Amino acid sequence: MSTARTIPIWTSIDAPPGGWSKAPDAALDVAVVGAGIAGLTTALALLGEGRQVTVIERAGIGAGETLRTSAHLSNALDDGYRALARQHGDDGARLAAASHAAAIDFIESLCRDSADGCGFKRIPAYLFSHDGDVSVLEKEVEAANAAGVPAELVGAGEQAPPALGPLARFERQARIDIGAYMRFLAAEVHDAGGRFVQADVVNIEGGSSCRILLREGGPLVAQSVVAATNVPVHETRATYLKQAPYRSHVVAGAAPANLADALYWDTADPYHYLRLFRDGEGKDWIIVGGEDHKTGQHDDPTAYARLHDWTLERFPDAGPFTHAWSGQIIEPVDGLAFIGADPDNDNVFLITGDSGDGLTHGTLGGLLVCDLVQGRDNPWTGLYDPARKPVRASGEWLRENANAALQFRDWIKPAAIDDIDRIPLGGGAVLRRGVHRVAVYRSGDGRVHAFNARCPHLGCVVRWSSEEKSWDCPCHGSRFEAATGAILNGPTSEPLTPMEWND
Repeated sequence: MSTARTIPIWTSIDAPPGGWSKAPDAALDVAVVGAGIAGLTTALALLGEGRQVTVIERAGIGAGETLRTSAHLSNALDDGYRALARQHGDDGARLAAASHAAAIDFIESLCRDSADGCGFKRIPAYLFSHDGDVSVLEKEVEAANAAGVPAELVGAGEQAPPALGPLARFERQARIDIGAYMRFLAAEVHDAGGRFVQADVVNIEGGSSCRILLREGGPLVAQSVVAATNVPVHETRATYLKQAPYRSHVVAGAAPANLADALYWDTADPYHYLRLFRDGEGKDWIIVGGEDHKTGQHDDPTAYARLHDWTLERFPDAGPFTHAWSGQIIEPVDGLAFIGADPDNDNVFLITGDSGDGLTHGTLGGLLVCDLVQGRDNPWTGLYDPARKPVRASGEWLRENANAALQFRDWIKPAAIDDIDRIPLGGGAVLRRGVHRVAVYRSGDGRVHAFNARCPHLGCVVRWSSEEKSWDCPCHGSRFEAATGAILNGPTSEPLTPMEWND
């Protein structure tokens, strides 16, 4: 089951090569929970060390968030090197640049072994001002160079359409067909002896021998466990108060004629990002993303139309647009992912907090965790340590957690709708029944699907998403399927509780 109803341009992968294996009765060596780019990179790296690896996945390969990306590969990071140097110091900024560059190198080396190259290509990246303020670009060029990322300022129209204005150019970035890459990565894991088990993990308990609790069957026992599930679904206090969930929207259509093959993004907040993509039939597409908002907040079905308009203002010959989708981005308060040993669970390792650079964060996360599982030192350990305290980001930490706390007001606010007949077919709303809040969805055939609107994670009231036809928690980003209440995104480990609804 995909995490959303919208359909990306990338080809989905329902099952791994060789199919799913039965959950073993014997103890496992290393269990990797999640078959996205982070989980499969970890698995492949550990298999190369001679470890026995079992990948446990609820849905399909990359079905969480990996196949909902726009597939930029960049070490010109989203938060910018001025911000990263403030948060992590000059040395931290340089380590961040080097680690993401290493991730791109790793992906490139694998793609060389694939039959079609997985659409990988080294290209430049361009940052442009949304309001004409060139000083922002100049400062970012200076900070990027100081961090070891070659960058320069180029004039309007010199290397990109004049409508974008002056640009900061970053060298040796890349793009990829993420569907093709995930299919190849899964095949590499399979060929190296990795085993794939389809199961729904509801908790991970650390210790000298870790336990993996499943919704059906189990539990499984493993020497080490890697939680590569976008956000941890097990009991850990290491990360969820230090990162926040956002939905980002993406559209794709026929490419304009005057756009060079490169990565592009602007300085707006939320920012826009775009790239070109050539599919297997030789058709060129433009992929444009942005209009981000916090998950469960500011539901706005016009986001895709605004992306169309933004693109056509700059590239009038783009389109028509035929694809539109959204994905979940986990924003750490200090701009870098949380990767490493779970401080609350022995022999459990975390990869979470993609910060809009999920493909490179996931890849470097697999390489870093491999070293930690093997007991080796890694120069990136301290930078990404899940136990770190983001002292220099205390303002952002307070803002995000205050925002989450405010969402509990939904328990005392009056319901926007008090009559189920006012809910359109294919729509949903949260109604009040006494002290309870009830999440009600009316499917296309008129049937009513009702659930306790209390998110099982920490008790916020879920809200209806008209974009993805899902129930989304506005506090920490858990998401649930409209008609069944099944989990789409963590950190919850439990689905919504069904309720009877009788008019």
